[in-house]
Amino acid sequence: MRTLLLRCMAVAAVVVTAAGCSSTDKPKPTPLETVTPAIAGRQVWSVRLDTLTFPLVPTVREGEITLASGDGNVVTLQADSGAEIWRGNVGGRIVAGVGTDGRVAAVVTRDNELVVLERGGVKWRHRLNARVATPPLVAGERVFVMGVDRIVNAFDALDGKLLWKLQRPGDALTLSQASVLAPYKDTLLVGQGPRLVGVDPLRGTVRWDVAVATPRGTNEVERLADLIGPLQRHGESVCMRAFQSSVGCVNAERGALQWSKNVGGVQAVGADADLVVGADGSDRITAWRASNGDIAWTSERLMYRQLSGALVIGRTVIFGDVEGQVHFLDRQNGATLLRLPTDGSPVLGAPVRWGNTVIVTTRNGGVFAFRPE
Repeated sequence: MRTLLLRCMAVAAVVVTAAGCSSTDKPKPTPLETVTPAIAGRQVWSVRLDTLTFPLVPTVREGEITLASGDGNVVTLQADSGAEIWRGNVGGRIVAGVGTDGRVAAVVTRDNELVVLERGGVKWRHRLNARVATPPLVAGERVFVMGVDRIVNAFDALDGKLLWKLQRPGDALTLSQASVLAPYKDTLLVGQGPRLVGVDPLRGTVRWDVAVATPRGTNEVERLADLIGPLQRHGESVCMRAFQSSVGCVNAERGALQWSKNVGGVQAVGADADLVVGADGSDRITAWRASNGDIAWTSERLMYRQLSGALVIGRTVIFGDVEGQVHFLDRQNGATLLRLPTDGSPVLGAPVRWGNTVIVTTRNGGVFAFRPE
């Protein structure tokens, strides 16, 4: 396993985190091969935020990118140019990413305070009962927040009124890493351990419940199989990873498992209508066919490079690594088509796209936009 597991107490739940402690005997990153670019690509803009202490996945809506940094700043940029649109500060260290519907943005601080902003100004605050690792979701004039105890709260986005709370029976041991909290039409998709749950966003009642992974092992740590976000949606299908356990896809319209394959790994997968791609615990990359989970190809050229989550776009599969390199791989076979640098610090979270622009974030607070051609 790439990182050691740490135990800590959070409310009544015991939490395990997949990051923050390194092993002294882990393999060295595989040296990079010399690359002759097979496609054109360039950096089109970059900005600098505060050093990040959490895997930031920017939220992109209608040509605007909203980001949060550890120092309490929340910033919205133009996706095509990086120009700042607005900036606000929540007055405390931010511990998870940011959610936004394009008007309202929500973050959670180290003091377990949910803070909601509009165009940089704080609208309201609410003290939570548990630590948060999953970015809030803002949708349908509601703010949804899930703690590491897996309890989901829904608030009115306008005034912060608590609308409902969903608490389900679960294991005492949970993963302190971003899980699944996403919209699908009029259903809220929620990761509850190894299960994906479809929830009525108006009432907080469960519509369907499907297991993506089957926990295995001789103790609670080995049986951890919490779903890892962000998930990938294409049509009725949503695909995701379960921590060190499996990769699978669910039909979100029917609440039915399409397929699940046993494979380790701790980072989010990338996907489109044809492929699901992700790296395992040793950074061996596998591409599965989205229709049935059959393996399309594997690659070991980036082993032990502490890869980020994946992005599938056009003819490429994109990963960032521990040295800040961004790798553009051929979706047909995993061959390297292009490699572009950032600031030399690890790429965090997963790359995101807006049109033909790819955005990555680094531990040193760098936000880089690339345009492969």
